[in-house]
Amino acid sequence: MVRSSLWLYSFLIVLVGSLFAAWHALAQDIWDEAAAASVNKELNRADLIEKGRYLSVAADCKACHTAEGGSVYAGGRAMHVPLLGTLYSSNITSDIATGIGGWTLQEFERALREGIGKDGRNLYPAMPYVSYAKITDEDIKALYAYFLFGVAPVHERPPANKIPQLLSARWPLYFWNLLFTPNKPFEPNPQKSDAWNRGAYLVQGPAHCGECHTPRGLVFQAKAFDETKKGFLAGGPVLDGWEAYNITPDPIGGIGKWTAEQLTEYLQTGHVNRLAQAGGSMAEAIENSLANMHDSDIAAIVTYLQDIPPVRGRVRMPRQSLGNPATDVVILRGNPLSRDIDPRKKADGARLYLGFCATCHGVDGTGSKDGYYPSLIQNSTVGAKDDHNLRQAILEGISRTIDGEEKMMPGFADKMDEEQLKRLVDYLRAQFAVPPRQTREPNN
Repeated sequence: MVRSSLWLYSFLIVLVGSLFAAWHALAQDIWDEAAAASVNKELNRADLIEKGRYLSVAADCKACHTAEGGSVYAGGRAMHVPLLGTLYSSNITSDIATGIGGWTLQEFERALREGIGKDGRNLYPAMPYVSYAKITDEDIKALYAYFLFGVAPVHERPPANKIPQLLSARWPLYFWNLLFTPNKPFEPNPQKSDAWNRGAYLVQGPAHCGECHTPRGLVFQAKAFDETKKGFLAGGPVLDGWEAYNITPDPIGGIGKWTAEQLTEYLQTGHVNRLAQAGGSMAEAIENSLANMHDSDIAAIVTYLQDIPPVRGRVRMPRQSLGNPATDVVILRGNPLSRDIDPRKKADGARLYLGFCATCHGVDGTGSKDGYYPSLIQNSTVGAKDDHNLRQAILEGISRTIDGEEKMMPGFADKMDEEQLKRLVDYLRAQFAVPPRQTREPNN
């Protein structure tokens, strides 16, 4: 009798569970059909989808919404936000259950311009909706058409954000948005050329250059959204270890001494011989976005950047004008590599340079003549006022692939300790970050 009761009880549990699962699946189908019915299908046009695809490239949506090794636009990329925690980007494929396949145009527009999700909750400003607020109505429609009808659905739910409970409330974002988010699309300046206005629109809106290159305030708000406000593009905070430099046309603090051709080459390739090489998130932006934009749009961006108000900042000499060829390391050549980087011995910057750097950058630091291996002399990263990007390049390396050709530098985070890194950085800056024909003693 007891066995019969247990069997019946188990059968009822399985039956109820099966009925619940069937009901849930049916309900999900009904919800999905309702969501699909609300989609603005009249925007499913080939020309609009292609326009949206190009805009998604200009906006570099792939960078944030694609995890390393994951499906494109399926989200899940971890973003570590200081003092907050780890955010994971959302799935923006056309999947109805885990993506945005059931979003209306109005919901999509509200997310891009106001930072409010389909469920009504505020999005974290890691999503650059402060800049996307300037995207025009027509471009919003094109982006919507592309993601809803041009991107295949991927049924993947990103991990939950890892934020301490005390910091997880989103209601403060309502007031943050109220104070710091622009509330109208870009308006052309009738006194400027079409190229200038196109560049201004791309820089301020889709390409969201100010998100990285503009200084931040006390509550991490951008201090300016366009060239009419002080500090726009004058250099941003250090994010993930990388510093976004001043890109105003000031000849000392910014890019005022760069020619239009050099700016164009940098934006399209990430490399200008004896001047600059892109690493970190900038290399990613060039690889995914800028290198794939129309030549006319790159020219428009250059036109705009060369015309905005210059900002000097705290520097006294252009960072790309510094450095001297290294001569003191020649006498050290021939030592075994193990001796130069032996962690049991006190690190010596010159020996570390020979062990880690000289093979590619040359014994004297002038690199290769064709520029494939960059010169460390007149190098805008080595000569910068702060060493954030130099340290990151040494630790993480640099990698970018343009037109199928990879340019890379290996990272050495697993091959040197903090003391060795300090000695190497100090040597590099003492040799290659000083005015020509001057050197200073490294702090060895």
